[in-house]
Amino acid sequence: MNAFLAQSERRAFKQAMFAVRNEDAALDIVQDSMMKLSEKYADKPANELPMLFTRIVQNTTLDYFRRTKVRNTWTTLLGDISGRDGEDDDFDLLEALEVESGAQLAQSPQQALEQTQTMTIIEEVIEKLPARQREAFLLRYWEEYDTAETATAMGCSEGSVKTHCSRAVAALSKALKLKGISL
Repeated sequence: MNAFLAQSERRAFKQAMFAVRNEDAALDIVQDSMMKLSEKYADKPANELPMLFTRIVQNTTLDYFRRTKVRNTWTTLLGDISGRDGEDDDFDLLEALEVESGAQLAQSPQQALEQTQTMTIIEEVIEKLPARQREAFLLRYWEEYDTAETATAMGCSEGSVKTHCSRAVAALSKALKLKGISL
């Protein structure tokens, strides 16, 4: 269980960060999800943990949005409109990326810069995708789930997963072309 959680922590954080766009909330979501997995599903076989954990992270993220909506409603109703502290998060997703063994690293500073700029553009586009497209894209291409696993995790059909992924890839491709980047 510990090895699985250590291996999955960063990916779950990225997924939560893309969804809530708040580092502290994303950390809380991942921590809560890890606790739920270890408390309720520690006896499950290792091959079932990835799907369970993905679903727990998704449900915990939805719970976060529900709680936020209720808090905002009550805050407004009670007249305590203090506003959010519009501070900019200094979190950089590129710093959180873990270089996987066997990944090709840039050979020169120019290539490293181009790779960093491309990743920044990709992350900006991913953040702007509709929630279902973003979820399907991240599960399929970042988590490397197959179509059936993604459909199960999202609670939809495989056709819907393919549609969401296709639209996400099209949006990403269009944004990269607009920036002069060809794949």
